[in-house]
Amino acid sequence: MPGPTPISPPQTFLQIVQSCDNFRVAGKRHSNAGPEERLVPWLLTPSPTSPALGLLRPEVVAQLRKEAAESSSDSSWFFGHDQTTGREWVSFAEGINTPSARSRVMKELCERWRDTGLWPDEISPRKWRNELYPVYRNPFGHRDYPGNADEDAHGDTLNYAFRMERAASGLFGIVTYGVHMTVYEEVPSEDGKQLEYKVWVPRRAATKQTWPGYLDNSVAGGIEAGLGVFNCVVKEAMEEASIPEDVVRRHARPTGSISYFLRTPRGWLQPEVEYVYDLCLPPNSGVQPQPLDGEVESFELLPLDKVVEHMRAGMFKYNCAIVLVDFMVRKGIITPDNEPDYQEIVTRLHGRLDYDMWAA
Repeated sequence: MPGPTPISPPQTFLQIVQSCDNFRVAGKRHSNAGPEERLVPWLLTPSPTSPALGLLRPEVVAQLRKEAAESSSDSSWFFGHDQTTGREWVSFAEGINTPSARSRVMKELCERWRDTGLWPDEISPRKWRNELYPVYRNPFGHRDYPGNADEDAHGDTLNYAFRMERAASGLFGIVTYGVHMTVYEEVPSEDGKQLEYKVWVPRRAATKQTWPGYLDNSVAGGIEAGLGVFNCVVKEAMEEASIPEDVVRRHARPTGSISYFLRTPRGWLQPEVEYVYDLCLPPNSGVQPQPLDGEVESFELLPLDKVVEHMRAGMFKYNCAIVLVDFMVRKGIITPDNEPDYQEIVTRLHGRLDYDMWAA
């Protein structure tokens, strides 16, 4: 069965965080992608002061230029270059200036790349998710997606800019959003003097497009366009873990968010924000997470020390492991007194993705 190979020696908590938050944007956007990877900002409009939507690798920019040169009609893309500074950028063309127009361009482009076999590691038919992700002008701003009925109902005045296929998000380096919920139980310790944690841990199905066979967070999923954050938690809890809606609405608690910038082994860029929830199942609740939609193979209730052992061995999907690190920080299990890298860990869990340097 596909799945992870245990890491030896075991990782530290900081190494677990670094495995997921492994990318930095440096001067001229070279960063740790390598000297050959001069990243190009993807801006909303041709103006060089336009908001940055993502970061493009050279091969993606080259493909966009090739298609623009071969097009018999006006290109949907603008390629900017400042001769004084040498700065480059890519944006939608002048006439692509509404959310629906941008969404249409991205739909046609992503489907064409899928069908012609470009970057099959990201957008082949097998990798295709058929889920639309919202893209915002300010990735830390208002999540004001207007709904599926009419993207242009508010003109072009919202923080929302357009939507695009989830599978292509890494190609364009956009910020994506998801939810993670840790479902756990509090049980008395052997001496009865304190409570200990047991966590419901799923194993991802062997048929998953990504990370097959890895351990996961109790409930997790990407936030599609048109879906509120908590409603996404409710939806994923039922679909992935068979947890009834009334249980989630009664007992789930928002606990903040984490953010990280992941560069995949193939070099694609995934800056992500995850909204984090806890659900402590009451004693004798009778609720036991069970697979439902085929994305999870099984669930197991594990003592926290066993969960940590699996985390250190690299058995968890990267971003799920750091959500559990955040859980242990919040529960006072990882503290400044017992963890020498505490401040680095906490800071790395709540970064700004070097966003202010994307268009610099």
